[in-house]
Amino acid sequence: MKFHTSSLNDVTAGLKSSPHGISGAEAALRIGQYGRNELLEKKKTPPWLLFLLQFKDFMILILAIAAILAIFLGDITDSIIILVILLVNATVGFILEFRAGKSMEALRKMTTITTQVIRDGKISTLSSVELVPGDKVILEAGNVVPADIRLSEAKALRIDESSLTGESHPIDKSIEPLKDPELSPGDQLNMAFKGTLITNGRGEGFVVATGMNTELGKIAGMLDEKEPFTPLQQRLNKFGKKLSFIILAICALIVILGLLRGEDAFHLILLSISLAVAAIPESLPALITVALAGGSVRLARKKALVKKLPAVETLGSVTYICSDKTGTLTQNKMRVVNEFAVEELPSLGEWPFLHAAMALNQDVVAKKENSLTGESTEIALVEAMLLAHSFEEFESLQSTFQRVGELPFDSERKCMSTVHSYPDNKFLLITKGASESIHHTLNNEAVKEQLKTMSEDWATSGIRVLAYAYKVLDQKPEIKEADDLEKDMHFAGLVGMVDPARIEVKKAIEECKAAGITIVMITGDHPATAEYIAREIGIMDESGLLLTGAELAELSDDGFLAQVERTLVYARVSPAQKLRIIRALQSREHFVAMTGDGVNDAPSLKAANIGIAMGINGTDVSKEAAHLILLDDNFATIVKAVKEGRRIFDNIRKFVKYVLTCNSAELLTILVAPILGMPIPLLPIQILWINLVTDGLPALALAREKAEVGSMKRPPFPASESLFSRGAGIHIVWVGMLMAGVTLATQAWALHEGTAHWQTMVFTVLSLSQLGHVLAIRSNTTFLFKQGLLSNKALIAAVLLTFFLQMGVVYLPFMNTLFKTQALPVFDLGICLVLSLVVFHAVEFEKWIKIRFFPQLAH
Repeated sequence: MKFHTSSLNDVTAGLKSSPHGISGAEAALRIGQYGRNELLEKKKTPPWLLFLLQFKDFMILILAIAAILAIFLGDITDSIIILVILLVNATVGFILEFRAGKSMEALRKMTTITTQVIRDGKISTLSSVELVPGDKVILEAGNVVPADIRLSEAKALRIDESSLTGESHPIDKSIEPLKDPELSPGDQLNMAFKGTLITNGRGEGFVVATGMNTELGKIAGMLDEKEPFTPLQQRLNKFGKKLSFIILAICALIVILGLLRGEDAFHLILLSISLAVAAIPESLPALITVALAGGSVRLARKKALVKKLPAVETLGSVTYICSDKTGTLTQNKMRVVNEFAVEELPSLGEWPFLHAAMALNQDVVAKKENSLTGESTEIALVEAMLLAHSFEEFESLQSTFQRVGELPFDSERKCMSTVHSYPDNKFLLITKGASESIHHTLNNEAVKEQLKTMSEDWATSGIRVLAYAYKVLDQKPEIKEADDLEKDMHFAGLVGMVDPARIEVKKAIEECKAAGITIVMITGDHPATAEYIAREIGIMDESGLLLTGAELAELSDDGFLAQVERTLVYARVSPAQKLRIIRALQSREHFVAMTGDGVNDAPSLKAANIGIAMGINGTDVSKEAAHLILLDDNFATIVKAVKEGRRIFDNIRKFVKYVLTCNSAELLTILVAPILGMPIPLLPIQILWINLVTDGLPALALAREKAEVGSMKRPPFPASESLFSRGAGIHIVWVGMLMAGVTLATQAWALHEGTAHWQTMVFTVLSLSQLGHVLAIRSNTTFLFKQGLLSNKALIAAVLLTFFLQMGVVYLPFMNTLFKTQALPVFDLGICLVLSLVVFHAVEFEKWIKIRFFPQLAH
């Protein structure tokens, strides 16, 4: 059936639906027939293949081949141990990737779009995945169209179909059947397609296709996009490749030096491959994915939903937060506190004209007196009317003066107009909006001046001003453009409202300022109202500037750049100007977070380094464009997200430092020992054991470390800053050299004393030194015992488990056989424990030096 050529009666008959939609019971049957309304994701890697892919690394393959060759050469024990360790290593890698995938899958489920649907004759809000063909759906400006829909009602409805057709301009929609059955989707004016964006007006329609049967689903079926790496993972991959070449060169050098000393060639090759596997930090990308996914889950618990994983790693770099006022900095609970009505207004029955205008020009759904849903400003207007008039009177007014046309609110005009039936076959036009917008519609200069003066007086007291105008028309107007309709009107009056600041916002702004983050308020409100609120909550200070949209429009790019860093409040700005503000700040090398909730905010949310959409009042379009969604629309939640972002980035730096320091120590130990005339200190299986157990478990637990003390009292990290800046690279080098030095000193002493178990002592000192290191780098600024041993229970558990496993390798007879170790006498074990503490105390001393002499490196 060609729905775009069919009449609405034929459409409802063909879908076995009705003007009131279908029943819930019928919908349940149809979802079994048609499936859920969702696009099939790219084919997931099955768990068994994900496990096998852990062996694709070149070094792992070489080591596995070497272990198999060793079996044929008679060294069965070593081969089996190496293969077992490789198997365990692959299992750990598999678990990391599997968990990361599950975390991201859970997050995706939390971003499901909701839609209004009529079932059983009632309006209800459902997840879009539950829609079925035959459902009747309500569409409003800001929604993403949830399925392919044949329109049955279209009031000033415009849809941006660029994502589907490439057409850059929104398309005006109608409901009339079309003649040509071969029209392309872009020419089907009575259809709305899944994934397109409603930019204006309202509409209703019947779902005709869902999921992969939609036009969007047909396109999606041709695609199979790979999830891109985050920027941090890309940097680490590049670093890993360079490091691999260096390590391979060092391994070749070890083989050459060993051959010159007359050592067994096969043993040297096996050793060098084992060392390469241990030294190359192939686990870092997986560890980082787990850290980011874990951070995303924690943020979701704090009412901040991460949509795009890279946002987590970059939250800590934010230098500017550009925030909406209403609902984000304020409570979004408007209440009417002031009214002014012009004298000699027309009569609307028992209602004063201004009260009637407030009751008629609004889109609140009022099922009963205490059940109002809609936009907060309009709810406040209706609540005020219901205090002055009964609910029955309110319903009677609406039925007497029925709405017959409308021009919905948009952010450019900043007003809304409705047309109502009026006595003597005439029509009443009511317009409400910002006082400046109503100012342009009036036909009397004296009245214009009165409106301007009163609005400014109210605004300086923090009162938000709404103005009303009207005119009576002899015939029903053709509603096309606002300029044609909203002119030569009469002033009706003003309504003043307040929206108190959120209680927790002032403290959050103080925290941001201490963290080196500048807060900028961007609002469509009157400049005086905006400045009053900004000063009340601590955004505006004596040196700060306020710009209106009109003033911004007059500024040249150079003129704006000269003052953008001093401008703290923008009032009466358009969404297009938000984009200009972002670009100007970014050109000054700032990292900008921007909040938005409307359709027209989508470009600025995409352009911002971190786009933040409102989860409660935000449109589907803004949520789709954003990196982060605030589930409670609260500014304080943004601050929590920034704090979590700094914590995550700090912890990533910590386990990068830890893993690379340990790897460099292992590499130096193996390389330097033969140069100093000593035998190679570790066997291949001992190196692999250290790489698997001592490196892996503590590094993973570091990702759960709490935020650094004072993390929100320091400037943000520049987004481009290397992981090895602020002394991290120096730390890796000097601690790696110290750890290797202590290990080699242990070997030299044990050989000098003629101790037969010297290799076990070397193995133990290197393993336990790494545990001391991980305890010391838990914080960059706080000493371990001041920080508290149990503040990261996962890390302490990992350290204790690793310690006891190492003791098992030393003292359990079957482990002695497998790892070529010997039980250590108490005295020698004591020496190992004391030497292992050297690295711990050295790194703690490093903290003291940094705090005392290099505070800029302490973070």
